[in-house]
Amino acid sequence: MSPLLRRKEKKRPGERMVTLIGKPGCHLCDDAQEVIESICAETGAQWEKKDISQDEELYRLHWEQIPVVLIDGEQHTFWRVNPDRLRRALGA
Repeated sequence: MSPLLRRKEKKRPGERMVTLIGKPGCHLCDDAQEVIESICAETGAQWEKKDISQDEELYRLHWEQIPVVLIDGEQHTFWRVNPDRLRRALGA
C-alpha cells in the first residue's frame, strides 16, 4: 500500500512537543506562554521555548509572526494561541 494512503498513528498528548518561538519583552509571547503552559499541564504534552533573537534560522523564518507555535515541529499558529484549538490539536 502506498505510504500516502496509510493512516498515521495518532500520538497521545503526552508524546507531543509544543514549541513556542518568541523573544524577551514580547507581550504576545508572554500571553502565548500562559496558554501553552496551561494546556500542556492539562494534557500532559511537553513544551519548550526558543528565543528567536538567539537563532538566525528561526529569525529568518518567523520574525514577522512571533509568537509562533509549533506542534511536533510543524507550525500550528502564530500571534495568538486559541486554547481550544491547541487542546484539539494535541488530541485531548
